[in-house]
Amino acid sequence: MAEQARNDILLISMPVHGIWITPNTPGSKVPSHGTSDFGESYAIDFVMLNEANNIKKPYRSSILRYIITGVPLNDFYGWGQTIYSPVEGEILAIENDVEERQKVNPFSDLEYMRKATKTFIATRKDPRIIAGNYVLIRINKGEYALLAHLVKGSVQVKKGERIKIGQIIGKLGHSGNSTMPHLHMQFMDSDDFNVAKGIPFRIREYDSPFA
Repeated sequence: MAEQARNDILLISMPVHGIWITPNTPGSKVPSHGTSDFGESYAIDFVMLNEANNIKKPYRSSILRYIITGVPLNDFYGWGQTIYSPVEGEILAIENDVEERQKVNPFSDLEYMRKATKTFIATRKDPRIIAGNYVLIRINKGEYALLAHLVKGSVQVKKGERIKIGQIIGKLGHSGNSTMPHLHMQFMDSDDFNVAKGIPFRIREYDSPFA
């Protein structure tokens, strides 16, 4: 079911600093992740690049090594980068104890993603299967922000805490339904992933070195 039209667009700040690409973004298509389920219609992924890397790949190793043997988490420029709150609000829920897979490989991670998605759809109970370590923020009534795939033990906010824009939330990781270290961010109209509808948003300010 399509989301209801909104008279206003949620205005947010950038949750990351540095040079990033957004391989899955509502700026290119909606639903951005191929589904409107789980409040994902307008979800966006952030993957960090090295400004000096002309190939625009997110890891230091060769493409061949990444495909054949896989690379460790710290080979990715984005892994462990600080994540900042894009909104003001109240911390509604957090998860901070999900282990990350220590080696990143496209084939094994895609297989994990397939199994994790199937399990979550079947159970509809445990968002950690999909989101890994995450922070869920209540912005206002009917407006919620999810920041997912964080590093285990890196979450720096607590349930019930009021947070401000730009406050440190945690570190970017590879937990949950992730094909490489990245930040998954989405806005939705409910804290229940089973019924949530995605909310469109607009980023206040950012620079584009690739324009």
